[in-house]
Amino acid sequence: MASLLPVHLPKPNPRFPIRTSSAATTTTTTTESLQERFGRKGIKFTEAGEVPSVELTVRNGSSLHLRIPDGLITSYKPKVYWKEDGFEEVLYTIGGGGPGDFPRGGLGLVLHDLSKTAAGGSPWGASEWIVKDADSDSFDAVQVELSCSNGDGSLDITYVVSLYPLSMATAVVVKNKGKKPVELSSAMLSHLKFKNQRGSAIHGLRGCSYCAYPPPSSTFGLLSPAEAMQPEPPNWLSLLSFSEDKKGKDWTVEDDLYTILRGKLSRVYAAPPAERSKRIYNTPPSKYTTIDQRTGLGFRVIRMGYDDIYLCAPGSLSQRYGKGYFICTGPASMLVPVVVNPGGEWRAAQVIEHDNL
Repeated sequence: MASLLPVHLPKPNPRFPIRTSSAATTTTTTTESLQERFGRKGIKFTEAGEVPSVELTVRNGSSLHLRIPDGLITSYKPKVYWKEDGFEEVLYTIGGGGPGDFPRGGLGLVLHDLSKTAAGGSPWGASEWIVKDADSDSFDAVQVELSCSNGDGSLDITYVVSLYPLSMATAVVVKNKGKKPVELSSAMLSHLKFKNQRGSAIHGLRGCSYCAYPPPSSTFGLLSPAEAMQPEPPNWLSLLSFSEDKKGKDWTVEDDLYTILRGKLSRVYAAPPAERSKRIYNTPPSKYTTIDQRTGLGFRVIRMGYDDIYLCAPGSLSQRYGKGYFICTGPASMLVPVVVNPGGEWRAAQVIEHDNL
């Protein structure tokens, strides 16, 4: 079978290429068997804290590290400077250094089936991923495909992680094999690193409606939904910032060209649900750019298939996690569930790209 990986990252397209294996998927747990079956140039299976993982690398040295069982991307280091060691870690990840030490932060997929409940009454969530396929063009594109399903097999979920010289992409495909419609809540959340609290901003959200909103519950989130919505403790920096959100705040339109992320906030940028019944309404932008004024680096976040954008800045709470600063952001469908009818499928994706070189 010829590779379906594009050599260059295409423009945003909801019909992004997905390579599907025709062979029956089997659970493969050992690193050696994973490497033998799926390993190739630019795709190396390893263990991190006794957890099967995969390292993706392309020709210019950009790399990505993905934990297989929980589908968490713990590292993304693209080449951003022309010098020989010109790589910069994009993701903010803590933990994961040993057995039982689960990492938090990074980049992960949140996918909940609101029509099914797991133990404890919470919605069923996608987890326990296995490797389904892998592909590579040997030079400038590598791709790993993970899969999982719910207890009765009515949902078939594919999660595809792709790496290119100047970008990375995460895509999800959900197929409903059951006899009833399902309602999904989903997000692709990235914890992005910044040098410090004062130099972080977002460009591209001007004119978009937003309201205060907690992040979706996840195993990898650094701030819980309750912590994200707590007021910022009073300090001189928060007094200089007007970006703190209040719980229950009404819908507001972003007026600033640059959304400053010094203060604490937790927001969803979206068309208000009440507006979506209208024939014409304003949707959030398909892309926006993170800006680190201290490093001069910027990264575009592109959404496909998702309706909302989630954005969180921890404010002074970031100090409990170590040096530097981080934000949590990504495309989401949180306010209105995605309905997938029997026999239907839903596709969505995120791309993080840059032109810093």
